[in-house]
Amino acid sequence: MAKEFTVPPVVFPSGSGVNPSVGNINQRRVPTAPFQPSRPPSSSSALPFMSFDMGSATSSSVSLGGSISSSAATGSASFEDEEPLLDELGIHPDQIWYKTRSILNPLRVNSTAHKDSDLSGPIFLYLALCLFQLLAGKIQFGVILGWIVVSSIFLYVVFNMLAGRNGNLDLHTCTSVVGYCMLPVVIFSAASLFIPQGTSVARYAVAGVFVVWATRACTNLMVALADGGEEHRGLISYACFLIYTLFSLLVIF
Repeated sequence: MAKEFTVPPVVFPSGSGVNPSVGNINQRRVPTAPFQPSRPPSSSSALPFMSFDMGSATSSSVSLGGSISSSAATGSASFEDEEPLLDELGIHPDQIWYKTRSILNPLRVNSTAHKDSDLSGPIFLYLALCLFQLLAGKIQFGVILGWIVVSSIFLYVVFNMLAGRNGNLDLHTCTSVVGYCMLPVVIFSAASLFIPQGTSVARYAVAGVFVVWATRACTNLMVALADGGEEHRGLISYACFLIYTLFSLLVIF
């Protein structure tokens, strides 16, 4: 004997003359993405990412453009007022040329040009010496740099020991003077490229002339720029003679 089950009747919502099955499909709610704010039915056609104010965007762009133009004008004005790059790096070509030209007269050296010591000119002369040695087939960059440091410290110690308490020579000034007085040795290094290698006597004679030139210039500058060196001129000139003889021998051999 089959058991009877009671099934409740299915009731469809009223669809005003529309097929119940079709009306049920049309009235299904479209799922929304999570964390989305609820929208009123009237704004269903508006896109959320297009809802921005054009007036505020235009004003912000105008204000942004105004700030950029004003900052650009300020930057251009400040750029014109800035110093040249060489002056910011402490390199003054006019001063270097003035000091170098003062060494060219072996009989009378202008000591007032060397009161403001710098290292840009000596570095330029050291590089020129290294370049001429390289053209002669001698790679001596490290040797020249080491001898320059040792020579500057040597002359600084000798002068201050001779002057005693009256000596006021600092290492920066001593390095600057030794570097600028290296100009005769640089000229000799350039001239040695055109002197035949076999004539050793001529090379020694030319080297002696340039060494005496550099020694005289360095001694006069050391005595004029520092106190307490006039009475020890002979010993100071001997130390300078040893320094520039060392560099001239480096050029010869």
